[in-house]
Amino acid sequence: MNAGSTVEPAFATLLARYERFGVDLGLERIEGLLMALGHPHTQVPIVHVAGTNGKGSVCAYLSSILAQAGYRVGRYTSPHLVSWCERICINEQPISADDLLAVLQQVEAAIDPEQPCPTQFEVITAAAWLYFARQAVDIAVVEVGLGGRLDATNVCDRPLVTLITSLSREHWQRLGPTLADIAREKAGILKPGCPAVIGPLPAEAAAVVQKKIADLGCPAIWPTPAQLLESGWAEFSGTQTAEAGLTAPELRSLQYPLPFPGPHQLANSALAIATLQLLQDQGWNISDEAIVSGMAQARWPGRLQWVTWPDNQGNLHKLLIDGAHNPAAARALRAYVDQVLSSLRKDESKGQPPAVTWLMGMLSTKDHADIFRELLRPGDRLHLVPVPGHSTAAPEELSAIATVICPDLAGCQIYDDLAEGLVAIAQNQSPLTVLCGSLYLVGHFFATQQPAKAS
Repeated sequence: MNAGSTVEPAFATLLARYERFGVDLGLERIEGLLMALGHPHTQVPIVHVAGTNGKGSVCAYLSSILAQAGYRVGRYTSPHLVSWCERICINEQPISADDLLAVLQQVEAAIDPEQPCPTQFEVITAAAWLYFARQAVDIAVVEVGLGGRLDATNVCDRPLVTLITSLSREHWQRLGPTLADIAREKAGILKPGCPAVIGPLPAEAAAVVQKKIADLGCPAIWPTPAQLLESGWAEFSGTQTAEAGLTAPELRSLQYPLPFPGPHQLANSALAIATLQLLQDQGWNISDEAIVSGMAQARWPGRLQWVTWPDNQGNLHKLLIDGAHNPAAARALRAYVDQVLSSLRKDESKGQPPAVTWLMGMLSTKDHADIFRELLRPGDRLHLVPVPGHSTAAPEELSAIATVICPDLAGCQIYDDLAEGLVAIAQNQSPLTVLCGSLYLVGHFFATQQPAKAS
């Protein structure tokens, strides 16, 4: 990544100049900027991925498999954990700090001072398009930043495939208060006649997406989640749910390794497999062997990831890390945690079931009460810290909410920073300790703690 290079502060400083423009959804600024850059987005075939949760892991599956199939694959995702370089990758390798600075400078030079200034996300998105075009990637997997219809990534009129992984009530302040409102925004990435792959959706959202699919004439696939096999493998059945829209190519069954934990990955991996089969039908040379190999090698750090990290005395501690930054993601985390606890209980001959120690920080804009409802159980211990460098929720306020939501916690403490919180959980000797609540907090952990081992 070259993230530690002396160049990195220069590109960080450049991007910081546009942070003050905040989030301002719309396509006019990004379209004008891309026009000034020579329309690089028209030179890059893309798979476009939207959804509340699951976007990142689906992008990781797709980019890894396509690279294994022999293609030069761009991947654009957000947010990053440690370095902006993580957002722009080719064949799983992040852009170098020097190259990122160079391409950002080219984007900045193309900004028309007489026009409204682009946002920070629009600047980095334009840089990704320009870099992928200059590097002549064969295909790019592009993740929506926020919503879909007015997101800066939504500038290509003929994507190879569009995906909507999931829908739940997040960013409702910008996307609308109901699931139907949010679904309309997410479905804005669908294009006339372009194939679509849709994940399991709530009925209210599914109705909106189905109507959009019908209006646009999109060949649509609603793949059934895979089935878990023994030894960490899964089987994609090649079947669709009854919600299927227009006629789409038939799907084929396939068995493959499942590298990411959690029951929700059965649905996410099925979306990736269905997408790849649509690409095969379009003439892309993607063998089943490449799918199996690419699945096995896929990586998506900071999401249901086990790490081992040393405390100040050099003692090693095992920690489960996840973003869990919205209620749906928290529900997925809790489902995996319950699986782990079930395994721990099998090893116990007597005594109370093991509880969980949580180390959490959240942004001020998140649905704190709903996230706590999904995660906390009586007997758990909760340790709260701020999220540095962002609009953090005050740990004192989170503590008040958590103790109302789950009054039977074994303890709830607050700390000034992550380092203090880590010292506290290292002393707990808990059978299961989880760091979660914000991907920015997870990124801060990786940037400052240097875990000894990650898996």
